[in-house]
Amino acid sequence: MSAAVLTPKAKPAPAVGSRLDPRKNSLNLIRLVLAFMVLLAHSWHIVGAGNGWGFRGENLGGWAVAGFFGISGYLITASRFGSGIGRYLVHRVARIFPGFIVCLIVMAFGFAPIAYVIQHGSLHGFMQTPTTPLNSIFANLSLRIVSYDIAGTPAGVPYPGAWNGSLWTLYFEFMCYLLVAVMAFIPLVRKSPWPVVAAFIASVALWANVGVLKPYLQSNLDFELAARLIPYFLGGAVVQVLSNKIGIHKVAGPVSIVLAALSIFFVDGFGGQLAAPFIAYGLLWISTWLPQPAVVGRHDISYGAYIYAFPVQQLLAVFGAYHWGVAWFTVAATLCTIPFAAASWFFVERPVMRRAKNAG
Repeated sequence: MSAAVLTPKAKPAPAVGSRLDPRKNSLNLIRLVLAFMVLLAHSWHIVGAGNGWGFRGENLGGWAVAGFFGISGYLITASRFGSGIGRYLVHRVARIFPGFIVCLIVMAFGFAPIAYVIQHGSLHGFMQTPTTPLNSIFANLSLRIVSYDIAGTPAGVPYPGAWNGSLWTLYFEFMCYLLVAVMAFIPLVRKSPWPVVAAFIASVALWANVGVLKPYLQSNLDFELAARLIPYFLGGAVVQVLSNKIGIHKVAGPVSIVLAALSIFFVDGFGGQLAAPFIAYGLLWISTWLPQPAVVGRHDISYGAYIYAFPVQQLLAVFGAYHWGVAWFTVAATLCTIPFAAASWFFVERPVMRRAKNAG
């Protein structure tokens, strides 16, 4: 009787670079910088000074959002592929919704009453004036922002009628979470990186031809915004599913930044979306060597900074700070946003996420 021949399982090919160490990176700092880039970009609008710095048809805020989506695509894809759908959704809801809902409440019953008193001299009629404070919360609970003012505030400022011009992206961020959640149900998507690569290519092609499709969708703005942002998220997802093969390499990092720049500046219309994997890879590479303060590594206030910066800027504008000019206004808004961001992290985001983690 012959002995059975046992064939060892083939080992995966080693990565060109190292996998991103989840404990030794500066992604918290990078996301915080991106959040304050959005604040800076909004300063021009809020003081009435135009669109501000930008390139290739996008201001600093737009490029910062692209960076956010790329990093998110990398991290969220890993989360979905490493956990069941129930755990995944609980964690995603815990990350987005509590801070968002509290922000809606703070704007409705903290910021807006101050502006209303300044405009009207008292709070008389505040609770009944369209858009009513309660309706401003309820109408926006789904993440799809349909109401930007609260009781006719803010008014008398260069950018009236909008308390938060940043929250709209969260709807599309969560849409990307659901997209990855559904894709992971397909066995081939989990077994091979190429379906995600194909999905990214298809998303770029969709954005490149969005003008052809718009008449068939009655120029639906949500469709256009989704088509614009999803490639950035899937670009990060591409880096994640290929991470076992490519890792983060000291040569590939700067090369990816160069390739991203070439795509952005030499491909008209969809160069940014085409560059999405290179943008994500470049940011991840930077996170491997950029020093990060220990306090920032422990406490991620970037989400709080993102959701509170705009209302803080508008409240400053209500008090006339827009007369200070972009530079001083931005400094003041940054300093005033940090306490709100920290409070959101310590009292809302972190406790809820810990509960979600402990719940499994």
